[in-house]
Amino acid sequence: MKQKNKKLNILERLKKDIVIGAEGYVFELEKRGYIKAGPYVPEVVLDSPDAVKELHTEFLRAGSEVMVALTYYANRNKLADVGRENDLEKLNRKAVQLANEVAKEGNALIAGNICNTWMYDPDRKIESSKIVRKMYEEQLRWATDEGIDFVISETNDYLGEALIGLEVIKSFGLPAMINFATVQKEKTRDGYDYVEACKILEENGADIVGLNCTRGPATMLPLIEKIKKNVNCYVAAIPVPYKTTRRQPTFQSFKKNGKRLNYLQLDAVICNRFEMADFAKKAKEIGINYLGVCCGANASHIRAMTEILGRTVPASKYSPAFELHPMIGSRANAKDKKKFITDWKD
Repeated sequence: MKQKNKKLNILERLKKDIVIGAEGYVFELEKRGYIKAGPYVPEVVLDSPDAVKELHTEFLRAGSEVMVALTYYANRNKLADVGRENDLEKLNRKAVQLANEVAKEGNALIAGNICNTWMYDPDRKIESSKIVRKMYEEQLRWATDEGIDFVISETNDYLGEALIGLEVIKSFGLPAMINFATVQKEKTRDGYDYVEACKILEENGADIVGLNCTRGPATMLPLIEKIKKNVNCYVAAIPVPYKTTRRQPTFQSFKKNGKRLNYLQLDAVICNRFEMADFAKKAKEIGINYLGVCCGANASHIRAMTEILGRTVPASKYSPAFELHPMIGSRANAKDKKKFITDWKD
């Protein structure tokens, strides 16, 4: 395993303060023309690595303390969908290498990443669990070889699959964050209340539990607050930046004229930076420890969340200064303009 300079690990950082970790790489890189919508496989890691580095850099400058290796959907099953299963090891290693390159610029942590595989089947638990375990083991073997600080297992729909991910992470001796997607209203797909599922993960050694993706700030906050009240470990909240409501609690449930919107039609319901900052403020008030933004995130969301927590980051140099705007700023008056013209003539 590659050695890294001594720095505070994820648990030490969480003990001191909230940790910000940006996500949403897949959606943002699709918007930029580097990932195909539908399969959402991160071929960009091999095809256009500079695009991945650029997004890592933008998130780092905006305040993210964690560079998440772009290995979401970089498993054997998903790469086969696009005919690139032979690139499996190469892609996984390269993704961690890119995250490491940028993390060094700002003393950020590197997170390995595994996710729901679409292979777990509770009706074929023994057989499917073996497949899932093997997929996680090979991804994390390559990730640890390249150097990671902890692992995020995310978008879990089944507690059973989440527990497999947790076991594999711990077999590598790494801190584990395990997050559930919450497409189902109250329970995981294998029938566990989300609060109960998080408690079971904690009992089995998870260092951080929580939710990511599917729900926007408004519909994630009530559920994540319940989780926080019922576990003793650290809690993560990584919503999508969409204006979900009680009637439409997930970004998969948005409809127009009775027809479900696909992921490419969600721009009209995206949260602005101020709404994401408000989410960060409320999450801090209820004691959430790890904050981020998932599918749909951009650097302005991360900077706004970071700054509302009272932090100054490299991108803060360019935070808005509308008092300098020539039309709506406080200096936008005839006297100032006249003085400038006079001074310039002199």
